[in-house]
Amino acid sequence: MSKKEHDIEKEQVEAVENETVEVEEQVEEKTVEEKLQDELKQEKDKFLRLFAEFENYKKRTSKERIDLFKTANQDVMVALLPVLDDFDRAYVEISKTEEKELLKGVELISNKLKTTLQQKGLEVIEAAQGDAFNADDHEAITQIPAPSEDLKGKIIDVIEKGYKLGDKVIRFPKVVIGQ
Repeated sequence: MSKKEHDIEKEQVEAVENETVEVEEQVEEKTVEEKLQDELKQEKDKFLRLFAEFENYKKRTSKERIDLFKTANQDVMVALLPVLDDFDRAYVEISKTEEKELLKGVELISNKLKTTLQQKGLEVIEAAQGDAFNADDHEAITQIPAPSEDLKGKIIDVIEKGYKLGDKVIRFPKVVIGQ
């Protein structure tokens, strides 16, 4: 081989090697770029999941706070229920007498207390004589023989009124049912 052929061959080998190096660098660049794209996708996914989790947390705590405010006065309301019962009994007893001014006074105070408690979310659970007894809605104190056939399994008498605070029952109506 002549020197000229040898130089040409050497140049060709170097050119092939250079092309190979360039191709390898391009492949490496693509893989680095692809790696960065993959990392970016993973970080975006993590961010979206974290953001969604935070939004769920905010909704949950907001709902819990609303529920807490609805029933925050529950202890006070439960403590005042016997006072409401006493006003009802006093009204019934005073209405039997001829003391009309006393009756008006008790009625005014009772109405004011009931109105104030209703504004705070207290509601009476309606239960009347002759209504069908439901163990989910009433508390049976006792059973007595029904005075008539149509009152069997129904409410004969309401001993204590029931109350709800918002959607939560704080005292079930206490009733006597016919057997």
